[in-house]
Amino acid sequence: MKLTNTQINSKRGMTLLELTVVILVLLSLISILFVGARAWKKGSDRAGAIMVIRNAQQGVRAAANMKGIQPHETSWLPYAGVEADDSPSAGLETVVFKADGSGYVTVETDGAVPTHPADGSGVTFAFGQDAGATVPPLGSLYIDSSDADYSPDSTVGW
Repeated sequence: MKLTNTQINSKRGMTLLELTVVILVLLSLISILFVGARAWKKGSDRAGAIMVIRNAQQGVRAAANMKGIQPHETSWLPYAGVEADDSPSAGLETVVFKADGSGYVTVETDGAVPTHPADGSGVTFAFGQDAGATVPPLGSLYIDSSDADYSPDSTVGW
């Protein structure tokens, strides 16, 4: 009787084609992850920018309410309780934006426009068309973003 070897030699490992497919799938998943992370970062930068605009708007409204100033009024002097540093020559921005924390919004330099909370976001802010000593009308922003993508969609009631 003759003995035969029935054991099959199995190849271990992966072929080059299988390895290439696995690498391509992994690279595709990693690229999707990076795209998602970039979108998440832009969304968080937008939320931060809108929060800065909202805080500035609330600070301006609070200062106007505390001093009894109506929108489009530029003079701070006719109202009771106005200190010397609140004069129109100082401007509304110097009352609202204070570096020492005594204003309605804390900034790095007195009277300066706030900065975006995320350094390197590329978003800057500028005073709106009614900036200075004038309180903007309802629905108008006191400061606005340099990029329209980082501004609120609607300012009704602001």
